[in-house]
Amino acid sequence: MATAQRVPGNPITPAGLAAMKARYDHLLGTERPEIVEIVSWAAGNGDRSENGDYLYGRKRMREIDRELAHLARRMKAARVVDPSQHTDKSCAWFGATVTIADEDDDHRTVTLVGDDEQDASAGRIGWSSPMARALRGAAIGDLRNVRLPGGEKEWEVIAISYP
Repeated sequence: MATAQRVPGNPITPAGLAAMKARYDHLLGTERPEIVEIVSWAAGNGDRSENGDYLYGRKRMREIDRELAHLARRMKAARVVDPSQHTDKSCAWFGATVTIADEDDDHRTVTLVGDDEQDASAGRIGWSSPMARALRGAAIGDLRNVRLPGGEKEWEVIAISYP
């Protein structure tokens, strides 16, 4: 078993952690103070039961606080894995960008990233997704079966690259 295959509990790329920290800092340093100011102003206007600014502001502040707590937990649990440091770059491991083709020769390029940074529309699939699990350790030319909601599909690995 190659060392590149062993990925800590909740892996994340350095770019993914930076994006998560940027979101946390934006919420804490920009959005939350703005909402606090609005709520303070609205509270000074008298009756709070029918004050839309106050009610919306309090609701938005709770949403921000929940997201801040969630981000703090995820960042604490995250283990940064730098894909450029992998020694075995001939196989698909965490952080690899993999080009695959199906039976109809339709090509698709995906990057194996942490679950907290996945975005299927941008081609970033989570490390624990069925596609990523099937591609782990694959080399160019390997055929991999993936169970999808629409049924099982076979993919051939065409290319593998790392940042």
